[in-house]
Amino acid sequence: MRRRRHLLLAAVLAAATIVPLGLTASAAPAAPAAATFTDDFDGPAGSPVDGAKWQYETGDNVNNHELEWYTAGANNGALDGQGHLVITAKKENPGNNNCWYGYCQYTSARINTSQRFTQAYGHFEARMQIPRGQGMWPAFWMLGDNIGDPNVGWPASGEIDIMENVGFEPGSVHGTIHGPGYSGSNGVGAGYTLPGGQSFADGFHTFAVDWAPNSITWSVDGNAYETRTPADIGGNRWVFDHPFFIILNLAVGGYWPGNPDGNTPFPAKLVVDYVHVTTSNTTPPGGGGTITGLGGKCVDVASANNANGTPVQMYDCNGTAAQQWSAGANGSLQSLGKCLDVAGANATNGTKVQLYDCNGTAAQNWSRPGDGTIRALGKCLDATNNSSANGNQLQIWDCAGSANQKWTVNS
Repeated sequence: MRRRRHLLLAAVLAAATIVPLGLTASAAPAAPAAATFTDDFDGPAGSPVDGAKWQYETGDNVNNHELEWYTAGANNGALDGQGHLVITAKKENPGNNNCWYGYCQYTSARINTSQRFTQAYGHFEARMQIPRGQGMWPAFWMLGDNIGDPNVGWPASGEIDIMENVGFEPGSVHGTIHGPGYSGSNGVGAGYTLPGGQSFADGFHTFAVDWAPNSITWSVDGNAYETRTPADIGGNRWVFDHPFFIILNLAVGGYWPGNPDGNTPFPAKLVVDYVHVTTSNTTPPGGGGTITGLGGKCVDVASANNANGTPVQMYDCNGTAAQQWSAGANGSLQSLGKCLDVAGANATNGTKVQLYDCNGTAAQNWSRPGDGTIRALGKCLDATNNSSANGNQLQIWDCAGSANQKWTVNS
């Protein structure tokens, strides 16, 4: 099981040391999600990260028995001049630093946004290419901003691991939450494995979470693979209700990945294309909400059946799970564990809308431009024949601004 990688937690906050579619309560259309943090790592080759957005942490990490010494400045964490941040783990010790195990054997970098950017809820995403090799441990993760409070600390502050990889699993990554009673090796999470024996080190991939007050959904390349809610933590306290800050690091060795071996290539590089965060409008509060349209009727999954191909229809609002919709990865709208889907990804007028396995395709990528419409494949979600009759299956149609294409999303 996974173990944490914390440095001295009280010092994480010190700058000079280690340190989609929204469901809103308003009847008016929700504003589009706004970017709240963007770093595309543009700048001259060899430059350090933007100090207004990030700070370097320094030191070793006895808590996980990692082997690296995290350095400040551009020695191990620098821009490459081509729009990337490169975090490099090297087999060296130019500073003659002593680690918990003796003379340090490796250097690397770890950066965070503490005291620069924190946020509760929203869509947090990074596009990265991870290194390969036994003993490598790249991570994109978040800690609660109250971790430095002596009355809170870790794990009560909360931790959201958006992506972790250990080198002996080249085709898999993990998403995990940690809190009081479910931390360290007891963290609650799941893994995602690329199909066909592919390796994450072979190219760039996008890792994200969609975080709402009572749910967190993980995705890889737009494919949602895990959702956690308070029901998953065994009666323990859900601590994901306050701002968190972002961390990127490349660890060497440790309890979980094990140590490098003779086949581990150095230097090892974690290449980060971007980190983007948008507002909580990308995710719904709680477990979701209703979507109402013509005649005040609700968007409903027929017979509360989550089988692929089940019609999505108009129906009297009744408060059941078949009428609760939440936003997931890649613009998806989800109910009963499946996605709102345009049948056959066919953009022809009159194509029916159904429930289907979430697959990240354009047929499940719904947007709201702010005019009350909900759109996919360039068409509008439409109440067929301008009817609000119970059982009237929804379709897509050319956007006309008519009442049967206007929808209100509610918490």
